[in-house]
Amino acid sequence: QVQLVESGGGLVQAGGSLRLSCSASGSISRIYTMGWYRQAPGKQRELVARMNTKDGGTNYADSVKGRFTISRDSANNTVYLQMNSLKLEDTAVYYCNAIAFPARANWGQGTQVTVSS
Repeated sequence: QVQLVESGGGLVQAGGSLRLSCSASGSISRIYTMGWYRQAPGKQRELVARMNTKDGGTNYADSVKGRFTISRDSANNTVYLQMNSLKLEDTAVYYCNAIAFPARANWGQGTQVTVSS
């Protein structure tokens, strides 16, 4: 079992920045992918960015490439999402996700990000 706790959401003006954090605990050694998803009102949850925790490989949604960066602090079992040049359409609840062997998905409680004009 993996537990995930997110922090760092909030209200920011368009063009601003926020950094989300996700701390993992529990069966850390079983995790091989960590990432961020988001869900806006009336829309499906979508992938924002993810990282292979074994080799550091990353994937980003086209809508955030060049603006968002996923990174990790292995010593503290924490993954970050640095969000720059935020747009109104980035407004959503952001969820941390961890995939642990043998392909079990774990989710955080979500953190609200609201971008205002």
